[in-house]
Amino acid sequence: MMTGPQCHAARALVDLTRERLADLSGLGKELITQFERRQHEPTSAQLDTLQKALEDLGAVFICESDGGIGVRLKFGAVDASRVAQMEDEGGMVGYDKVL
Repeated sequence: MMTGPQCHAARALVDLTRERLADLSGLGKELITQFERRQHEPTSAQLDTLQKALEDLGAVFICESDGGIGVRLKFGAVDASRVAQMEDEGGMVGYDKVL
């Protein structure tokens, strides 16, 4: 089950405001605000609705049994295919200066 901090982090990852999440989920902005601030615990049905809306936008929720709770972005098959294609391009290996 998603926690308030996970909800907040997921919104940040998928670049979503509380207002937009409220529109997408059909739930109130105030409910989302109170949940993220640990002031109110939504019903199971409301949590499922919020989580599904965030998952549909690419958030993946990590439960406690997976080494600690958290949230990350989905890395889809299309992205994996693009990375594999770039890695197979060959050529000389050079120094990448990343700032």
